Amino acid sequence: MVSLIVEYWDRLNDSLNFWAVIGFLGQAVFSARFFIQWLHAERVRRSEIPLTFWYISIAGGIILLVYAVHIANMVFIVGQLMGLVVYARNLHLIYKSRRTGRIEA
Repeated sequence: MVSLIVEYWDRLNDSLNFWAVIGFLGQAVFSARFFIQWLHAERVRRSEIPLTFWYISIAGGIILLVYAVHIANMVFIVGQLMGLVVYARNLHLIYKSRRTGRIEA
C-alpha cells in the first residue's frame, strides 16, 4: 500500500512542469468567472450574468483547450470546444440584442 502511494506521489511530481502551470492558469481563469458573477450579483442585488463572465469563460476555455491539446486528452478537448461554442454564442446573442435594441428574456 505504501509503495502505491509513493509511486502515485512520484507520478504527480513528474507531472508538475510548464504545461501543468498552463493547465492551472486556465483553471484559475475559468474558475474566476464564478467569483465575478457572485460579486456582480451582490452589487446589483439580483442574480444575473455579467458580460465579463462570458469573456472570462472564453479566456479560461481557450487556455484549458491549449492544455488539453498538449496532453492529447480527447474528452477534455471536446468538452472545452463545446463550452467555447456556448460562450461565443451567448456573447453573439448579447451583442445582437444590443444592436437591435431588443432585450430578450
